[in-house]
Amino acid sequence: MNYPIQENENTPKVTSSSTANKITVSPQQLGANSFRGRYAIKYAYLVGAMYKGISSKEMVVAVGKAGLLGFLGTAGMSLKEIESNILFIQQQLTTEQIYGVNLICQINNPKREMDTIECYLKLGVTCIEASAFMQMTAALVYYRLSGLHENSDGSIDCKHKIIAKISRPEVAQAFLSPPRADIVKKLFDEGKISRKQAEMATKIAMSYDLCVEADSGGHTDQGVALVLLPAMQSLRQQIEQKHQYNQQIHIGLAGGIGTPQAAVAAFMMGADFILTGSINQCTVEAGISDIVKDLLQDINVQDTDYAPAGDMFELGAKVQVLKKGVFFPARANKLFMLYNHYDSWHDIPENIKAQIEARYFQKTFVQVWQEVQDYHHRKGQQATLEKAASNPKHKMALVFRWYFAYSTRLAFAGDEKNRVDFQVHTGSALGAFNQWVMGSELDSWRKRHVAQIAEKVMQEAANLLSNKINKFIQTSQQCGHFSLDKNFT
Repeated sequence: MNYPIQENENTPKVTSSSTANKITVSPQQLGANSFRGRYAIKYAYLVGAMYKGISSKEMVVAVGKAGLLGFLGTAGMSLKEIESNILFIQQQLTTEQIYGVNLICQINNPKREMDTIECYLKLGVTCIEASAFMQMTAALVYYRLSGLHENSDGSIDCKHKIIAKISRPEVAQAFLSPPRADIVKKLFDEGKISRKQAEMATKIAMSYDLCVEADSGGHTDQGVALVLLPAMQSLRQQIEQKHQYNQQIHIGLAGGIGTPQAAVAAFMMGADFILTGSINQCTVEAGISDIVKDLLQDINVQDTDYAPAGDMFELGAKVQVLKKGVFFPARANKLFMLYNHYDSWHDIPENIKAQIEARYFQKTFVQVWQEVQDYHHRKGQQATLEKAASNPKHKMALVFRWYFAYSTRLAFAGDEKNRVDFQVHTGSALGAFNQWVMGSELDSWRKRHVAQIAEKVMQEAANLLSNKINKFIQTSQQCGHFSLDKNFT
């Protein structure tokens, strides 16, 4: 169902009690009404995508049925799996219930990125979450522009909505600007967009909804929300003055949001919406093994660590992962240290090589290398193998990257025997959530449902804000500095 927006909905309500007038804030008043209206959702609360269907089709359906927007985690899925998951979601939800899917940047494989967009367009997907993008790509621009049409009054309707997760101002600027002219021309020349759509491209932003991602589970720039959000809000003001769009730009916040206090802090900083991730990973609907959920249920805020990102191993990019109960972050950082220090596998001291083969790989270097070759042969990536043949350091990197894929597979399979090697992307927000719900009905993950968590976070955030406002009013009135009638009526 749609959730109507009232003109004065964000005005705190004054209610009477036997003692004094009090302010009551409702969950619907948190964030931007215009954002809720744009997506026809109950709260300014999104459930973000997580790798390889951790944010599963069941999770997206549960969120959609609750009147909220969640994103299917398509990164790491085959196109066949993506299509199957989207069809399931479409069958389970009504036309009024919204859903979204993730598109992760594949800068080294633009064809795969374009094929994924073609799949989304074929299935009628109208909302995507764009993540890990550092620059605009043809696939993103194609998705955005192919949904443009001109209304009878001359205004432009953007059917295809993009919510971009960003942590850098230059990336934010690219999303808040019209698409690059060279990409638009290329798409037009290829017949992917019409002349009219190419002309309209100069009048719209690639995205009107940005999600600022502070330090989060998985890939992270370790940004600080208190720094990032104000910077992006200032950038929005500059963009709005420059382009004069006829659409409102929304800036939301993700990363570290696992409690009502964190949600209130985000909204009080002016976030138009919030997006949660790690806290949804430890729920019934999450597409990860029960053993991983058992581990996650018991973590505190100090039980995560940073490790190299397997997909960007040589670059030194970081992911935030589970530390408690596993050896993965220590072992992953050791492999990265060895890669930086040595030029080939053969240069590493024999005792260290023996330790890695026995404890990390549980195979010899030669055996792992054979698996790596088989994988790249199947993918038709001969250039990668040719480079490894002439560059021993690159060969070593490919073998080390195998360990990152292996550790992820173990976690998804719930391989108890090799639990110490589980790679589990998660943030400290889950530790804070675990402390908040300890001893309650949500103590066990087996009773945690993603829509229930969203409702509880937003309801408690509204209650907390109401109490803070009323306490402030009471204190100010006692000091003679505040008039309820003057300020709220």
